[in-house]
Amino acid sequence: MNPEVFEGACQCGEVTYRVTGHSMALFACHCADCQKQSSSAFGMALWVKQPQLTLLSGTPREWIRHTPSGRQTRCQFCPTCGTRLFHIPVGQDDLLSIKPGTLNDTAWLQPVAHIWTVRAQPWMHLDESVLHYPGNPDGFSAMAEAWAAQVR
Repeated sequence: MNPEVFEGACQCGEVTYRVTGHSMALFACHCADCQKQSSSAFGMALWVKQPQLTLLSGTPREWIRHTPSGRQTRCQFCPTCGTRLFHIPVGQDDLLSIKPGTLNDTAWLQPVAHIWTVRAQPWMHLDESVLHYPGNPDGFSAMAEAWAAQVR
């Protein structure tokens, strides 16, 4: 399986990047933290395994977020415009979550799942043909399988 290449930038263009790796899944998260982080009804995550991140310009800043499950996530963002770019689970450097709205090409983005649907805004109409989880899923294998079937 050949690695994929993802390129993107923050909103102001100060931080540009290239990520090479293997996409695992694309999903929308409706938890309160993602709503705050995205300033919207949900956040999205494109998980890439074995990522190789190359900064083409700029240097993101970082802060550590403590999740409700007790884990920690490194959150990287542009120091000028504040655009969130990546999430990296602490202790799992083989996994990168790209905030896919920062990709140069977003036309192909189609989530295979919605998580934390219990927190979804009441006016949201979720695609019934994809996976739904009221909170965090017990595992991500079903999402990975759905993603693999979609990207073939």
